[in-house]
Amino acid sequence: MKLLNIHNYLLRHVQVMLSSLGELWRQPVATSMTLLVIGIALLLPAGLFVILKNVEQVSGEWQHANRISLFLQDEISDKRGEQLAEQLQTWPDIVNVSFQSAQQSLNEFREISGLESLLDTLPENPLPAVIIIEPEEAQQQEAIEALLDRLDALPEVDLAQLDMQWLQRLRSINETGQRGITILAILLSLSVLLVIGNTIRLAILNRQTEIRVIKLVGGTNTFVRRPFLYTGMWYGFLGGVLAWIALLISLLIISGPIDELAALYDSQFTLKWFGGQMLFALPISGLLLGVMGAWLAVSRHLNAIEPS
Repeated sequence: MKLLNIHNYLLRHVQVMLSSLGELWRQPVATSMTLLVIGIALLLPAGLFVILKNVEQVSGEWQHANRISLFLQDEISDKRGEQLAEQLQTWPDIVNVSFQSAQQSLNEFREISGLESLLDTLPENPLPAVIIIEPEEAQQQEAIEALLDRLDALPEVDLAQLDMQWLQRLRSINETGQRGITILAILLSLSVLLVIGNTIRLAILNRQTEIRVIKLVGGTNTFVRRPFLYTGMWYGFLGGVLAWIALLISLLIISGPIDELAALYDSQFTLKWFGGQMLFALPISGLLLGVMGAWLAVSRHLNAIEPS
């Protein structure tokens, strides 16, 4: 008997759930507009999250790539530059040294930039010779900065630059972006609650007469509340699915240009989609927000409707 009651209870829930989905299907325009708003609200923080995670991936790949670039004085010959590179190779805190002449720098820039015609009009090569130094990875940041000062003091060097400085700035920007995304996600979640809550409120007002009749014949608030909660659930869940589909399409569009950009820098970077995680996170988040928004709307307006 107890199993039969549980079966009937679950069956009623399934019936109400499918009936709520049917109600949405019978109002395609209103349903589509609501789902579009919910989908966009969920898509924005999810898309920014994916972007920041890929930026973190770039940072992780380069975190051990401390390199110092020594830009030599214009009057330093290639032969003297090669001799200086050989001398620096003997320093105990330097792992590898490579010399790149001014002409090699110009040729590399010509290949990367695609500005061959413009570069051919220049009267002389504007790029200096460069010595690229890789210090020991085990060194602390203070030791690397001290090495940078020693190299910068060399008479042949015009400028010594630590190539990791841009990455440190990138990480700071990334941390700020993470906090910004958290705030944005909270605000957009509140907007989803408001959209779903207002939609359910309008549905309740449109069915006031039906609700009064149900209560008049003995229907409880729980019985009346159930279809509205499932309607909110469907709005949130389908909005999350729509956001996931839009996210995949957006990543598909930008993946090609990103792969081409990575190839220009000889990087093995590939765009991470997080499709599996988002397939779970977006619909579930939307579902929870939908149920919460519907619950708030029903709790506020349902008690005010009583049979006269």
